[in-house]
Amino acid sequence: MRNAGRRTAAAFALLVAAFLLLMAMNACIGSLAITPGDVLRIVLAGGADGTPAGNVIWKIRLPRLLAAAILGGALSVSGFLLQTFFRNPISGPYVLGISSGARLFVGLTLVFGLRFLPSVPFAVLMLASFAGSMLCTGLVLLFSRRVSGMAMLLVVGIMVGNIFTAATDFVVTFAQDADVANLQSWSMGSFSAVSWDHLSLASAVIFAALAAAFLLSKPIGAYQLGEDYALSMGVDVRRFRAVLIVLSSVLSACVTALCGPISFVGIAVPHITKQLFGTARPLVIIPGCFLMGGVFCMACDLIARTAFSPTELAISTVTAVFGAPVVIALMLKRPR
Repeated sequence: MRNAGRRTAAAFALLVAAFLLLMAMNACIGSLAITPGDVLRIVLAGGADGTPAGNVIWKIRLPRLLAAAILGGALSVSGFLLQTFFRNPISGPYVLGISSGARLFVGLTLVFGLRFLPSVPFAVLMLASFAGSMLCTGLVLLFSRRVSGMAMLLVVGIMVGNIFTAATDFVVTFAQDADVANLQSWSMGSFSAVSWDHLSLASAVIFAALAAAFLLSKPIGAYQLGEDYALSMGVDVRRFRAVLIVLSSVLSACVTALCGPISFVGIAVPHITKQLFGTARPLVIIPGCFLMGGVFCMACDLIARTAFSPTELAISTVTAVFGAPVVIALMLKRPR
């Protein structure tokens, strides 16, 4: 127990150090190089100095790096909850097609909403994303009762995701040019267009869902040992499963509505976190996943905007490069 406690403390210390380092790197590195001292001065001044560096930090880099940190953490915890729900290590919002469902509903909202309004409120996009996530999740749940095995569930998720993607493409075909441009830009996945107002609203919902998930750590731990064990511990399994899937959908929907679909974070990061901490205890893994997801997405976003500067890569391009090998390794480790 003492060694396990030391490993947990060391892992959290490592993640916090990496989290802070990547925040500093994302703030300082870019087309305009800014020293850490200037960044600190601008942040303490609230971006009110009016200098070019102040505008870059306060209006562009700071909301972007916070979005990568918070939304990356949310997507990782969403993946952990889905893996617990399905008892399937390859479950995740992107792999199971849940992000595609959110993409379709957000796309429909953008295409038809912009015909009647100058802009679509972000709260409406969040609700549309949540509705799409829940619809796709429901379809996967229906199919999961008829099929068995990780491979079959993966195939079902991919097929459902492809159906929603095809429906989105169909909508785009009949959309106006301006609508198509908005949808294509959003669907590539990026933290670049995040504003303070949108981030504040999404963060309020995300942290409420994260707090609820953390409070469910004990029932989640019991559920990991099987439904019978959870029942014996007094867990209302039916209600618990409903809450679990709603929390997961809320987290992934907020990310998709704000930044578009982001691949492989929800499936890869929980496994990396479990390997780092050497445990699957929810009390440790939920905050660990949040920190690791933030570190992972901030690192990927830094690569996306600097590797081929001034050209910027879609964030899903980079997350797939680093996340897909984790999935492949998992499949090779567990061939059944």
